[in-house]
Amino acid sequence: MIRRTAVIDTNVVVAAVLTPRPESPTARILRAMLAAKFPFLVSVALLAEYRQVLLREPIREKHRLKEDSVDKILTEIALNGIVVEPAPTSSASPDPGDQHLWDLLAARPEAVLVTGDAELVQNPPEEVSILSPLTPR
Repeated sequence: MIRRTAVIDTNVVVAAVLTPRPESPTARILRAMLAAKFPFLVSVALLAEYRQVLLREPIREKHRLKEDSVDKILTEIALNGIVVEPAPTSSASPDPGDQHLWDLLAARPEAVLVTGDAELVQNPPEEVSILSPLTPR
């Protein structure tokens, strides 16, 4: 089996931190990221987005992690991922707020985006490979 490099969308990481089910697909993905079980890309912008969303008050109230615990998770993600700082590309994201993901994907055209965004999963842009966390391996 060929392992493709992945970009893990923020919604997958947040869902993993919030789920009470350790065997949920998102929890399994996060555990695999923390254990370096598959190659994945991160950038400074993506790590910053993970942190920003995980530290939003409504989300913090649900996961009840302290800021230093969130930072430890993000440090492990950064240490286990392939850190890439892509240049902006001409490939436009369907959601302008996700342009950093498109720039990261353009840096490694073989990469696949793993996202819980139903609209992207159901209507993927031609130039990007997209998987749901629910997609069987």
